Amino acid sequence: MLNRVYRLVSPHQFEPVETQIDLTRAEVVVRPTFLSICNADQRYFQGQRPAGVLARKLPMALIHEGIGVVRIDNTGTYQPGQRVVMLPNAPTAADKVIAENYLTTSRFCGSGFDGFMQEYVELPVKRVLPLPGYLDDSVASFTEIVSVAMHAVSRFESISHARRDTLGVWGDGNLGFLVALSLRAVFPKAHIVVVGRNSYKLDEFTFVDDVRLSYDIPASLHVDHAFECCGGEGSADAIDQIIDVIEPEGAVGLLGVTENRVPVNTRMVLEKGLRLFGNSRSGRVDFQRVLELYETNPRMVQYLSSLVGQEIRVASTNEMAEAFDSDKRKPMGKTVLEWAV
Repeated sequence: MLNRVYRLVSPHQFEPVETQIDLTRAEVVVRPTFLSICNADQRYFQGQRPAGVLARKLPMALIHEGIGVVRIDNTGTYQPGQRVVMLPNAPTAADKVIAENYLTTSRFCGSGFDGFMQEYVELPVKRVLPLPGYLDDSVASFTEIVSVAMHAVSRFESISHARRDTLGVWGDGNLGFLVALSLRAVFPKAHIVVVGRNSYKLDEFTFVDDVRLSYDIPASLHVDHAFECCGGEGSADAIDQIIDVIEPEGAVGLLGVTENRVPVNTRMVLEKGLRLFGNSRSGRVDFQRVLELYETNPRMVQYLSSLVGQEIRVASTNEMAEAFDSDKRKPMGKTVLEWAV
């Protein structure tokens, strides 16, 4: 089966490449319909990764957030035309202790392996899940990043102590929004505080109990546990502030990605007996939990719809590049691509 893959060959430049899908070996072939741009995709597109990383990973098709319709399923699990979410992490081994998204042998679409910017995507049957009919395409397209937030919350449940009265989230971007929303769904009685740098972004967090500007933190603010969702240059300040305001023996979930080394006040980490744990990507179980929450918590889906910043139809490599540039300029929210190639 002839396929066309749209690869980033250098920053700001996409090129189509024709490939073949072996239908005698393929389990499921999906036709992507809606894709969502992630900050990780932008770092490749804008050339903001180290030169050695770009040289090693490009050319490569971007995007790991997306949905589509089943074209072919040789396992008989799905019907042609059925709408599914695509799972970008493809483990090649199983481990009784280490989760699939932390195994070094796993293959991740859009990070060393072609992502979803393709005419058709070949996937193992375990790497797709059915979508409920009521879920809007634009919201469904970024289920992957919601699953990343849910993965962090699930790990938090197993790592943190039981006092979860006040939970803090540092970061007013998309990731902070999704972590705070996931916490609200899982811990409906907790007092949730979001700390950010932009008042207009904090205005969108209508489902939390309190919002604070990072440069105006009252001395009375204390949290039992916290999540750092800033990334970039904001990671260091956020982690430092969290260590100051968190109660002893609190857990700190780290999610923000930065290319720079971040200094950590280990003296206070030791003095308070804190637990710092990293979170990256997600697995099938996290997608399943998100889809279950969509079913039982329809308000969560309503809040997610407010995160759709723009929807852009793309049908050429020029339109793909224009969409990425437009995403870079938007103040907040997700850019969703209606995939029309």
